[in-house]
Amino acid sequence: MFQRLPDRTESSVSFTFNGTRTTACSGDSVAAALLAAGHCITRRSPVSGAARAPYCMMGVCFECLVKIDGQANRQACLITVEEGMRVETQDGAAVVGQQA
Repeated sequence: MFQRLPDRTESSVSFTFNGTRTTACSGDSVAAALLAAGHCITRRSPVSGAARAPYCMMGVCFECLVKIDGQANRQACLITVEEGMRVETQDGAAVVGQQA
C-alpha cells in the first residue's frame, strides 16, 4: 500500500516487529517505518479486539500504540526508529509503564 520514493538515499536502520527483522530509513517514525514495510496493524482494541492502525500520524488519535523495548502505550508516530529497537503489537489495554 505505502511505497517509498525511489530517489531516497537515507541510511537504513534495522529493528524487529513482532520478532521479524525489519528495515527502515534513518529518521523514520516507527509508524512510518511499519507502514512502509507493509505492517499495517499496530494494536488491537481493548473492547472488541478489532485491528487498529496509524491514522493521524501526529500524535492526536492514539491508534498507533505499540510496545517498544517492552514498554507499552508508546505512540509509534512520535518515536523515531532506532537500530535494534524491539517493536511489538499492543493487544488490548496496557497499564501505563508496564514492562513486558
